[in-house]
Amino acid sequence: MAAVYVSNLVITSGSTFNQTFQLEATSTNAPLDLTGYGISSQMRKWAGSSSATDFTATITSPATSGTIELGLTSSQTADLKAGRQVYDVIISKGAIKETVVEGSVLVREGVTR
Repeated sequence: MAAVYVSNLVITSGSTFNQTFQLEATSTNAPLDLTGYGISSQMRKWAGSSSATDFTATITSPATSGTIELGLTSSQTADLKAGRQVYDVIISKGAIKETVVEGSVLVREGVTR
């Protein structure tokens, strides 16, 4: 399938956030065909934390391009506390779930209100 890609993110509170990733198949280095897959992504203070922020995670069209996008609205980022958090992105098809992206998130406090 796909290897886990590590990418650290920086989010400024009060700003709209979008990040795009291009997933590749490990065996061919070609775009990973995401046809029929679901996607989800969360950010937490630490992996075992009970509270989480859900990213809007989408597979962009066409699904054969292997492109995914994570997003948060400005009101969602305004609710985030400054500091470090962790996140991951999971794709799923039937009973199979696989983590494809993970890393840390640095939430910076915005200055302009």
